Amino acid sequence: MKTATDPRHRARRLRFKRLYTKAFSARTFDTETDTLISTAAPEWPIDKINKVDLSIMRLAVGELKAGKTPTKVVVDEAVELAKEYGSEKSGSFVNGVLGTIIKEMEEAK
Repeated sequence: MKTATDPRHRARRLRFKRLYTKAFSARTFDTETDTLISTAAPEWPIDKINKVDLSIMRLAVGELKAGKTPTKVVVDEAVELAKEYGSEKSGSFVNGVLGTIIKEMEEAK
């Protein structure tokens, strides 16, 4: 069971904070990741998604694409980060979008 001091959880937190900071700059992100997110949440254009939620989903999609971490762990961590740093509805929004992305990734295999 993970704890706040779990090194993997702390590393994800740090990566999330870096992605969140980059979300306010003019830098471009992985367009494939953003395409997956916008396809999974068609009613929410990338520029309208809360920066916290978007950063967490970018982190999670990157981990999913790498395939080194079990899917359930990635989703659980993303939802926990969303609950910790996002709004009241962030956890369910992130969970729903990631669920759709996972389904699409599995169908593409």
